[in-house]
Amino acid sequence: MEWTRQIYWNVGHGVVLPMYVFALLAVAALGYGFARRIRVYRQGRPLQRRDDFGERVRNFLKDALLQLQVLKVRGPGLAHAIFFWSFLTLFAGTLLVMLQADFTAPLFGVRFLQGPFYLGFSLILDIAGLLAILMLLGLLWRRVVVRPEGLENGRDDLIAYGLLLAILVTGFLVEGVRMAVTEVPARPFLAQWSPVGRLVAEVLAGGDPATLRRWHEGLWWGHFALVMAFFVAIPLTKLRHLFTTPVNYLFRDRRPKGNIVTLDLEQEDAESFGVAKVAEFTWKDLYDADACTLCKRCQDRCPAYATGKPLSPMKVVNQIGAAAFDNPDADLIATITPDVLWACTTCRACQEICPATIEHVNKILEMRRHMVLMEGEFPGEEVTTAANNLEVNGNPLGLAFAARGDWAEGLPVVTLAEDADVDILYFPGCYASYDRRNIKVAQSFLRLCAAAGIKVGILGKEEKCCGEPVRKLGNEYLYQMVAQENISLVDGYGVKKIVTTCPHCFNTLGRDYRDLGLEAEVEHHTVFLQRLLEEGRLELESNKPFACTYHDSCYIGRYQDIYEEPRALVAAAGGTITEMARSRQESFCCG
Repeated sequence: MEWTRQIYWNVGHGVVLPMYVFALLAVAALGYGFARRIRVYRQGRPLQRRDDFGERVRNFLKDALLQLQVLKVRGPGLAHAIFFWSFLTLFAGTLLVMLQADFTAPLFGVRFLQGPFYLGFSLILDIAGLLAILMLLGLLWRRVVVRPEGLENGRDDLIAYGLLLAILVTGFLVEGVRMAVTEVPARPFLAQWSPVGRLVAEVLAGGDPATLRRWHEGLWWGHFALVMAFFVAIPLTKLRHLFTTPVNYLFRDRRPKGNIVTLDLEQEDAESFGVAKVAEFTWKDLYDADACTLCKRCQDRCPAYATGKPLSPMKVVNQIGAAAFDNPDADLIATITPDVLWACTTCRACQEICPATIEHVNKILEMRRHMVLMEGEFPGEEVTTAANNLEVNGNPLGLAFAARGDWAEGLPVVTLAEDADVDILYFPGCYASYDRRNIKVAQSFLRLCAAAGIKVGILGKEEKCCGEPVRKLGNEYLYQMVAQENISLVDGYGVKKIVTTCPHCFNTLGRDYRDLGLEAEVEHHTVFLQRLLEEGRLELESNKPFACTYHDSCYIGRYQDIYEEPRALVAAAGGTITEMARSRQESFCCG
């Protein structure tokens, strides 16, 4: 026997034409709603995000279908992913029904929804519908009853949850009424393959068939109307993230993580640097606000927010979006406030966890650039002093530049001014040059290199701060000035490889300096030493075992994905690491 069900039972094929007319109108409304939003995005400056488009599409499909970004957070992330997969399954099932009922069957006489395939099809859709309802109720319970701190609820949330629940529930009611009339009394075997619908049907079984048919017809049209309302509501509510969030995967930044646009400070026609108005952001910066789901994951992981500062990365992104739609001429810095913008530590925890791949940090840095370069505004006198120290003495600490290499006295190292024929240039940075605790790190590194037969050179008093602190504060001019001086020295001495112990120097020299012409290879000392161990060039004496923990620096962890090499070095030295509650990608910024 060919097990199947009559499509359009009770409502008849006469509903097909009006159904498609209303569907086209709903899709047109959806398209019009997004077209209006696209006009707002276009207020922003152009930005090329179509390079290597094939790879972008592959990553988009992988992240969207597998929910990889969403699953970074267990609990609500898993519930959201299961709901997405279930709803996607129901949508695919609906398309298959339409394909047979309205195309393959009437045009070619082909019916594939029958027999064993149809039984499995029915079971899968029923299970998917039940899972979707359970996950949605769980997420709703969390939002309304548990109410995690900082999770905002509004009209959009009620519309989204209400529409989705209503669509799922009415779908089962339509199925149950039909089964009460056609299957519970006459075809119980087929009913078993729709277990949720069967439960509804058994409650209604025994009712007057004529009354049940009227209920079925009303529920069918009600279910259809809810689906159409859902399409219309998408661009008008938070439901838009069903489109905008996956599409954001397509347009994510494919540059190395943490890359900042290097300003052309000699651009003669530039009227302003940084960002203070909506139109000075890129279209992607404005689009990010529409991709945001207000899940507050970025806020939960922000060290500034966690320690009582006024910064919420989520709110910054959405304040930019609100200005783009409601008040494009607004002063964004006054709207967001300088206190909020200065609170960011640029740790990138917000971007690492964001399920929508929103780019928070560079938005803040661009507004800082405007404050510093155009308004001469710094967060405090101590920062102004540090910047002045950097400009005069080559370091923000205000210590004598001539003493920068004193820490290396008596150690197996040469200055490049004395001998430029070295294996590596060690760039200790400001703290390893002046801070007593960090000096011990620099000295130990030189001893390890000597033990491995590595000839090391330093710039000594010629070295200047890498410029990263002032760059992250928005002073691109001072950053480029000291960066160019460092690059000129490195190029002048013919340096091929640089090793640094400072995470910030490593990130700045290895990535940011590329835009200014640095070609030398740059490596972090943990990676360098680990390779020496693997090659057998560095032999460690057996040491007494010790217990410790390890803090993942933001700038070699989240920025550079260096997690294993430091741990391998600790283990090689006899250490056993007890991981912190927040480690690796989840590491908490030191501030």
